Amino acid sequence: MEERMLLSLMVFSSLVVLAETIAQKPAIEIYSLHVDCKVTSRFAHTIITSKIVNRANESKEATFEVELPKTAFITNFSMSIDGKVYPGIIMEKASAQKEYDVAVSRGQSAGLVKITGRKLEQFHVSISVAASSKVTFELTYEELLKRQLGKFELLIKVQPKQLVKHFQIDVHIFEPQGIRFLETDSTFMTNELSEALTTVQSVKKAHILFKPTVDQQKANPELNETLLNGDFIVRYDVERGATAGDIQIVNGYFVHYFAPREMPVIPKNVVFVIDGSGSMAGRKIEQTRGALLKILQDLRPEDHFSFITFKSRVMEWKSNLLQATPENLASAAGFVQTLSASGGTDINGALLTAVSMLEKAEGLPERSISMIILLTDGQPTSGERNVEVIQENIQKAINGKYALFCLGFGFDVSYKFLEKMALSNGGIARRIYEDADAALQLQGFYQEVATPILMKIEMQYPENAIEGLTKNNFELFFEGSEIIVSGKISNDLDLLPVEIKAQTHTSDLTLKEAANVEEKEQIFQNQSYIFGNFIERLWAYLTIQQLLEKSISAQEEDQKKLKAQALELSLQYSFVTPLTSMVVTKPTGHQQMELANKPTEAENEKLRSIPVRAHQGLRSGAAVISAVRLRERMRVQPTAIEYPQLILQLPQQNEIICLNTGGKAQPSVHLLSDPEHGLTVTGKLGDRTNHFVHFEITYMNPPAQIHISMDEIVLSHNNESTRMPWTKSATSTVQGLKVSVEKERSVTALLTDTVTVTVSFIKFPDGFLGLYFLNTDRFSDKVSGVLGQFYSKAQFENNSNISQRADERLLNVSGLEHKATRQYMKDYRLDSTRDFVSCWSIDLAP
Repeated sequence: MEERMLLSLMVFSSLVVLAETIAQKPAIEIYSLHVDCKVTSRFAHTIITSKIVNRANESKEATFEVELPKTAFITNFSMSIDGKVYPGIIMEKASAQKEYDVAVSRGQSAGLVKITGRKLEQFHVSISVAASSKVTFELTYEELLKRQLGKFELLIKVQPKQLVKHFQIDVHIFEPQGIRFLETDSTFMTNELSEALTTVQSVKKAHILFKPTVDQQKANPELNETLLNGDFIVRYDVERGATAGDIQIVNGYFVHYFAPREMPVIPKNVVFVIDGSGSMAGRKIEQTRGALLKILQDLRPEDHFSFITFKSRVMEWKSNLLQATPENLASAAGFVQTLSASGGTDINGALLTAVSMLEKAEGLPERSISMIILLTDGQPTSGERNVEVIQENIQKAINGKYALFCLGFGFDVSYKFLEKMALSNGGIARRIYEDADAALQLQGFYQEVATPILMKIEMQYPENAIEGLTKNNFELFFEGSEIIVSGKISNDLDLLPVEIKAQTHTSDLTLKEAANVEEKEQIFQNQSYIFGNFIERLWAYLTIQQLLEKSISAQEEDQKKLKAQALELSLQYSFVTPLTSMVVTKPTGHQQMELANKPTEAENEKLRSIPVRAHQGLRSGAAVISAVRLRERMRVQPTAIEYPQLILQLPQQNEIICLNTGGKAQPSVHLLSDPEHGLTVTGKLGDRTNHFVHFEITYMNPPAQIHISMDEIVLSHNNESTRMPWTKSATSTVQGLKVSVEKERSVTALLTDTVTVTVSFIKFPDGFLGLYFLNTDRFSDKVSGVLGQFYSKAQFENNSNISQRADERLLNVSGLEHKATRQYMKDYRLDSTRDFVSCWSIDLAP
């Protein structure tokens, strides 16, 4: 059966220039916007050029934003202002931060590269444009495209926000293997716009040109509104001939692409390890059930599988793996439909149980692949909770025998923890976003690993003739992906031999190929579609990516060496990577500095809690500060940051509120009541500390009270009381109300279909208790109280009534206005005292 080799090249570039408007015509006009993308043998080189003019008779602020792939490296940025060019300079991150600190101390601003979605990060810079002046922005980035599910897809996000006189997208593709299939698509295309689209294709080359006129761009002939708002997509496939892959050579550097076809599928043995803790309740567990039911349908008859669920304890569906027969699949589907969520999170125990299940499994196919797929949405809170100990335990237990894939659901997980654990055990980590399509994300990941066709792959090249060889040994190869190896040919070779050894389902495989160096070099001579040294840059890009990935699971000393090598290459080839920053100095009355850092996926969790704001003291509209840098600067002076009394997140808003209710001890503070859920929470401030030292949580159904003090937790029901000291972990349940104590950490009250109440136990510097709620979308609109009113009756207003400072806002709560000030405070919701939260601080009298 012939495999459909549809490749999909993922390059995202969203182009946005935001400006004020005067009547129907913008003051800041984009008169030219050009996207020039050259794709040469999987390596994409994209240049975005935006030219603007200020039509007003006074200075105006213009902001240039581009969304690019998280996997891309920015290589160049420049601004040309009235003929003078202000280039970006790529520096080692620490050196750039020093320059930035000096700039900040002078009241200057800094730009930001921030993560904006699943696959995107946003480059952002703003500039003050004098009356009648012109500015040209130019951004360049590069990316080695990864084959997933047999697809390459070029996606350009088009969003100019206004009509553009000269708008043009050029996509040049050069594939020496030959282009087998090519198509374009768009989410905004009309019959008239399609007339502006032309495609020219030959055997190995293609040119897609999209060049709409101003009239074609109009949504309505009478209005200056643009149709250009959405995705512009190019999909293509390449021909694949030689079984040993394709080798390409330019200027002494080679790249080898290997993606075999028509191989028998290797049976797999899969243990699904599913988090069933309380935080998975609601939509998460529903989506997980839906995804697993679909995944069960995709299992092949020769596959074996089982399920392990974990809460505060670990539960096995069956004691052994079962073959994917219709009967067993039907039984499994019934089990999946019963999955529920409550209790703690014992990740360590669950994974060790999964390893044990694979160890003792019987009747598995002789040549098969065993893997563990973990899905969790939180931190380990039961059993072993030290993530470093867990990582060590799992690596020791697996011992290279199985692959571990870790899926982190949402942003309460430690992605760094999951990523290191996966990479240390032959797998990968992936974040699942809490959106309506989370079930599809889970299914999509499974499809990537569902069809293994090779294992223990060795790509062998002459040792004495190759330098700087990238990774050339791979444990698994899945249908629809692609292996890429690159290096530098150090000796004068006429032929570059390669030998591939691997195991298939039925036999050992050996493939041999020899590339004629001179002939391969000739292929890329005088090709206007390519940029000359692309394979050398491809090699550098791939080497940096692999060094950074390897450093994640390396020991401290090795980690330093790996990062040092990656840094050297980043600087040599001018890549903005997690180890470098781009500094741009610009004039706006006085010199200002822009600093672009590249955030990692692990840093994304913290960045989400630090919204992008202008630096304190800067005028509104100035370029924003790097959130990463703010976080690092706060760690320098931790003593200046204190714990708030209360922390909450506004419903359906990415805004954190830190509340202080008053400075004196109160007999009792009415914090929250929700009559529809029969829940009331009160608290008492300490005599010697301006924090809460006692909470009382009252439920109507079941009729129960939970008294939480610095000494113990007392659960009262029907004149009976259960006492649980902080000195040990314990759980007590009455009529569905479950109270779980984690030793000297927290207590959680969980009741089905009601918000989850958690209280943190903070020992130092002065003992106190920290209250917070989970699943707050379950509050009714009748919730009230000092804290409760924020969940139903809080709305931010604009700054016009107080100041133009971006660190102050007005929050309207129950008809009263409260001044909110941006601050960085210690987060009692997290275990580490070094973690901070960026929040709007409000002093509120009870």
